[in-house]
Amino acid sequence: MTERPRFSFTIAATDGKARTGVIAMKRGDIRTPAFMPVGTAATVKAMRPAEVRAAGADIILGNTYHLMLRPGAERIDRLGGLHGFMGWDRPILTDSGGYQVMSLSALTKMSEEGVAFASHIDGSRHMLTPERSMEIQRLLGSDIVMAFDECTKNGATRDEAATSMERSMRWAKRSRDGFDAGHAHAARSALFGIQQGSLDEELRRQSAQQLIDIGFDGYAVGGLAVGEGQEAMFATLDFAPGQLPADKPRYLMGVGKPDDIVGAVERGIDMFDCVLPTRSGRNGQAFTWNGPINIRNAKFAEDPAPIDAACGCPACTTWSRAYLHHLVKAGEILGAMLMTEHNIHFYQQLMQRLRDAIAAGTLTAFANQFRADYYRKG
Repeated sequence: MTERPRFSFTIAATDGKARTGVIAMKRGDIRTPAFMPVGTAATVKAMRPAEVRAAGADIILGNTYHLMLRPGAERIDRLGGLHGFMGWDRPILTDSGGYQVMSLSALTKMSEEGVAFASHIDGSRHMLTPERSMEIQRLLGSDIVMAFDECTKNGATRDEAATSMERSMRWAKRSRDGFDAGHAHAARSALFGIQQGSLDEELRRQSAQQLIDIGFDGYAVGGLAVGEGQEAMFATLDFAPGQLPADKPRYLMGVGKPDDIVGAVERGIDMFDCVLPTRSGRNGQAFTWNGPINIRNAKFAEDPAPIDAACGCPACTTWSRAYLHHLVKAGEILGAMLMTEHNIHFYQQLMQRLRDAIAAGTLTAFANQFRADYYRKG
């Protein structure tokens, strides 16, 4: 049997700037464009791993910050790694922890070394550096490791964005060195660099060139979806992906809403993650091809229709909006489970339709029809 590659990316078809292809790794193939359900604390909330896979997900995301604090990377390593710990045998991407350290933690102090912070759980003090981030992700057994970076805050001045970007690039080199030092793990996993530069085209170009000089298996567009709005995000995506190598995957971190994803795919993005489908499901919002609906609304109390007749997921083929309305209003755990399962299915169906449209050369028609239908109610 031929040994599977450590990491390879094959583009099967293009349509404008959009691409569809396959990332091949030791633990399996990832079809692109891909949406990665978020498994923050070693679980995609309200779903079993087999259900996530059945929905069509090829890869999930784990969170370095949350897992280092609870239950601890060393403990997960002693128990055989994140895959066995949570029962997911396919690829896992882990973020570096940098964004969460700066957004969730109290009493953070940033320096050239890294970020000192207090845990949001118990107030204990920790230091996260590029080297420690690489060590944690190695202990977790991540398949795709993200470089440690500083997520430039929304509204930063150009000077602030430049200073932040340059620090991230220095940390990117240290991440590369730290990743390579874990020889056995590096031999079976991949490392992605993260482009920064806020909304500034020249800063983004400088960041991309420095990352290319360091060398990574894939590249993320960081520092977006932080409050700048869709118009500004798309304006940045009109140039940022094209500054990155065309033969490597491009990952837009933390995005997003279905219409964000469609627009980003049109602009050349290959990978996405977001908590939105799971968080929304737990809070009674379902995504449909005619826009999102709030199942708590009284109009659904006696509605015998499925969430979305065009879906076909277990929730839609078995239960009515009326039943889900009842479960969610009553606070039943099953309501959160079924709503989440539907949303994960919807996102994976969207990715499959995007892949099919790119392969057929009909992406513009698909995207325009999607937006016309999706905005009808949303």
